[in-house]
Amino acid sequence: MTFSLVARSADGRRHGVVVASRFLAAGALVPAAEAEVGALATQAHVNLAYRPQGLALLRTGVAAADVVAGLVAADPDRDHRQLGVVAATGAGATWTGPACHPWAGGQSGDGWAAQGNILVGPQVIDAVRDAWLGGAALPFADRLLAALRAGDQAGGDRRGRQSAGLLVVERGGGYDGTGDVLVDLRVDDHPDPVAELGRLLAVHTLLFTRPDPATLLDLKGAVAAEVGALLAALGHPVDPAGPEEALFSWAGLENLEERLVPGRIDPVVLDHLRKAVPHVPAPRPAPDPLAAEA
Repeated sequence: MTFSLVARSADGRRHGVVVASRFLAAGALVPAAEAEVGALATQAHVNLAYRPQGLALLRTGVAAADVVAGLVAADPDRDHRQLGVVAATGAGATWTGPACHPWAGGQSGDGWAAQGNILVGPQVIDAVRDAWLGGAALPFADRLLAALRAGDQAGGDRRGRQSAGLLVVERGGGYDGTGDVLVDLRVDDHPDPVAELGRLLAVHTLLFTRPDPATLLDLKGAVAAEVGALLAALGHPVDPAGPEEALFSWAGLENLEERLVPGRIDPVVLDHLRKAVPHVPAPRPAPDPLAAEA
């Protein structure tokens, strides 16, 4: 009742799963991933045991195809299952049981596997594949979403739309470097879940993407003066020594703390700060009394 993509980034640092379905909260059931280990999607007649069992096999270095073979061989209901797996290296693998509702099937290649059931046709998986392979220039999470969007636009689940999810892991990639979950977003019940997932990813990117060091601006001179004036306009007292303390206070309230760098400012943060200050119209000149008398 789902179509999904499991994939690995070109450098092997990230693994992810993206999924959409006419099923409530598919993102809560389908994906599983572990940093530098692999990722999998269990769907059709979901077997939640595949998630810990599959990751355990991947952790020992078992290839994706062998993980799929091992999981389905031990499952008496394998004919009703669908599964996609990607390991730390090598080709992905996919399984579609013969009893899955049509259209059902999957494809796989180096570092990816796409699969779906109850689809409008094989063109859905073709579209997912083509978008994934053609999206190498995109950031990893955006590339996964672009592939899901392509499948959705090709018809997706033939019953309609309801939910979508995106899971990406990277060693130390989580909040403040304290975990491995880089992105974990779900749309559980929505008339256009893939579009809504895209909106959530854009917000996530704004708030939690760490800045590119090459783009950072030194927090001094004209930049510091502007930042200080903007913060003051928002009611944040600025120390005469510089605006850094006030900036950290404001950014924390705006949930932008992941983008803060001591002594510098991310242009994304500066743009957000500029937009936060209400526009104050320029004062009108005083009327000319002589002109009024004329």
